[in-house]
Amino acid sequence: MTDETTNPSTGYSRIAIVTGASSGIGEATARKFIANGFGVVGNARNAEKLSTLEKELGQAFCGLPGDASDCAILDQLFAAAIERFGKPADIVVANAGRGLGGSVKDADLSKFEEILKLNVTGTLDLLQKAARNMADGQQLNFPKRAADIVIVGSVVGRHISPFSAVYGATKFAVHALAEGLRRELGPKGIRVSLVEPGLVVSGFQEAAGYSDDLVQNFHDKFGPLLHGDDVANAIHFIVAQPPHVHISDIVVRPTRQDYP
Repeated sequence: MTDETTNPSTGYSRIAIVTGASSGIGEATARKFIANGFGVVGNARNAEKLSTLEKELGQAFCGLPGDASDCAILDQLFAAAIERFGKPADIVVANAGRGLGGSVKDADLSKFEEILKLNVTGTLDLLQKAARNMADGQQLNFPKRAADIVIVGSVVGRHISPFSAVYGATKFAVHALAEGLRRELGPKGIRVSLVEPGLVVSGFQEAAGYSDDLVQNFHDKFGPLLHGDDVANAIHFIVAQPPHVHISDIVVRPTRQDYP
């Protein structure tokens, strides 16, 4: 089993950074980690929600508001882990991202630059910082302790989706980054894992501009749909493995979702 014995100097067995932590998969993952004795630094743009989570979850949760595509904010996440919990983060969950409805022919490209910056450029920046912060220490710690970088992708980064092909292209890019980083960091004792959720009930669909009729069709055709907790369970399962066991890729779909 993973060495998750509580560190008496910090009170927490592991320290995690989670982006997009104010709702959906990110919030559920933060809660799951804290319930299992982890300390969490959570990032999101919604400062009010992060403050609410700090009050509810206590000292185990440190909220840091800001844009996950902002390089300075990402640097602050790693500094906050050490300042709050007394040791570097050994889990980073790259979850922040936004959707964009529409096919290649019909997608609103005026919104694409923002989506590309957050979903791809911001994720790449976070992955680079995580790799650089973890690499030296983990070469000394492995195989006594685990270090994990978990990237939340999507099934539409594996299969072309007719209703979100442009958004899916950003996830294809992220999947390529995940595999490239896995090959780079695995020999250093760092696990890089890709989680590809299917349809999850959250504010994602509204933010992506999906119509009410399309969302209702998802429920009718594929429901019951996933909730954030379902994906958080998969993420926790990945990081809870013994340090020498690496789950590099996991797809989580509603049972009735045949495609994508």
